[in-house]
Amino acid sequence: MERLTGAGVGPLAVGAVGLLILLRLIQRARGKQILQDKVVVITGASSGLGKECARVFHAAGARLILCGRDQKRLQEVVQELRAVTDGQRKTYTPCTVTFDLSDTDTVARAAVEILKCHGHVDVLINNAGISYRGNILDTHVSVQRDVMETNYFGPVALTQAILPSMVERGSGHIVAISSVQGKIAIPYRSAYAASKHATQAYFDCLRAEVERFGLQVSIISPGYIRTNLSVNAVTGDGSKYGVMDKTTASGREPTEVAHAVLKAVRHRQKDVLLAGPLPTLAVYLRTLWPAAYFRVMASRAKKEQRIKEQ
Repeated sequence: MERLTGAGVGPLAVGAVGLLILLRLIQRARGKQILQDKVVVITGASSGLGKECARVFHAAGARLILCGRDQKRLQEVVQELRAVTDGQRKTYTPCTVTFDLSDTDTVARAAVEILKCHGHVDVLINNAGISYRGNILDTHVSVQRDVMETNYFGPVALTQAILPSMVERGSGHIVAISSVQGKIAIPYRSAYAASKHATQAYFDCLRAEVERFGLQVSIISPGYIRTNLSVNAVTGDGSKYGVMDKTTASGREPTEVAHAVLKAVRHRQKDVLLAGPLPTLAVYLRTLWPAAYFRVMASRAKKEQRIKEQ
């Protein structure tokens, strides 16, 4: 009898574990957000990460509303997407809304136009942004303000213009494309890091406040992405940086990050850090041993300054 009891424990344990795994998979499948026919708004959709997000969400069957400053370039993206066919999934020709996110006075009017496209928004992806390279001593405060207008106040204004309609429907997902620099600050990126820190704080607050309405908020914090972000970055006097940094050139492919954004929306992930081992370590070091982190950043600032002076 003891032998029979002992012999039965192994299969029972395996069966129990298998049942738990099956239940977990079922739970995840039920919780997965289906994007077919969902209305997805993407800012900064004419190039870089925004354009790649347009491709992956279009392939997922979403009804896209592409936003940007250049109507011609947006239409080029639309034509590219229309040329993509998938017999297994129904896709739609995207709508476009042209406006400058840094001009917050126009954002409310743009939001009205966005809502007119399909009557509501299921997913808002705040992707548009600008980078910065410069020494604080040589940077005019107007440049700091301009970066904040594009990277922080613009997305906040658009989010708050769309938010009431989501609350009324009791459904919606807001995504903020931040940066690892929204969690740690590195030298010669003051305006950019400040805008991304503000973004992290605002959308963390938003997540807590709108959970009672059934809304979702995701913050995606990538490291370097292989786009023209550094080329188009502004410097301390407001001129264009015009250089592809080595770190940017060796960064992640935009397609990889776009798929991570898609995954975050599908699985309702709240905070996603897409960074290599060293930036990830720096995030934890800043929290657990700030004095060591400050020494590392001071050393980095001195090294970069020596390189510039050579």
